Amino acid sequence: MLTRKQQELLLFIHERMKETGIPPSFDEMKEALDLASKSGIHRLITALEERGFIRRLPNRARALEVIKLPEAYSSSLQPRRGFAPSVIEGSLGKAPPPPVVNTPNEDTSVAVPVMGRIAAGVPISAIQNNTHDISVPAEMLGNGEHYALEVRGDSMIEAGILDGDTVIIRNTNNANPGEIIVALVDDEEATLKRFRRKGASIALEPANPAYETRIFGPDRVKIQGKLVGLIRRYH
Repeated sequence: MLTRKQQELLLFIHERMKETGIPPSFDEMKEALDLASKSGIHRLITALEERGFIRRLPNRARALEVIKLPEAYSSSLQPRRGFAPSVIEGSLGKAPPPPVVNTPNEDTSVAVPVMGRIAAGVPISAIQNNTHDISVPAEMLGNGEHYALEVRGDSMIEAGILDGDTVIIRNTNNANPGEIIVALVDDEEATLKRFRRKGASIALEPANPAYETRIFGPDRVKIQGKLVGLIRRYH
């Protein structure tokens, strides 16, 4: 049986994973549960792991996986969802409407174009042309147009995004504060960061204390899409 705080944290992690595809940071957990320090979050996560509700994934910074929910909530456990950014001209991957009948062996993957590399750290070249396609589960995409980018850099590691990952982006030019976006700065630098507003300015916030939040005037940043998913290969 879970304590109230343990259950609150588990459901918060679960809901965030459903919304963004990535676990919340320790700071976000601390704020959500109104705790004074992150040490309390560490204790709650350890307790949830010992009880078999979550699992810490190896070789990933603060990466968590929800294994089960309390019995009263178990029916709400849904497939994990992911990230989403938008820009890119050309043929973008579109998720088809779900079929009326789906057999267990039916292929429900969607071909999504990989449009180059995106910086999560030191800036690199902006998004390039379609280099190849990857197959992505249709349930990861939802509605809209999508594309994929290969991540280079470590500025988003505390959001569970590592160098070498492939992020799935929903093509859009709008985002809510706190969402992870593809931002095009000065029409030449593409970067993957968390979107914030600072008055009339736009803040691009990393998820790594080694990097600083960058502030830009609104005319210097174009939102190219929002994070909806992530693909990682283990070697």
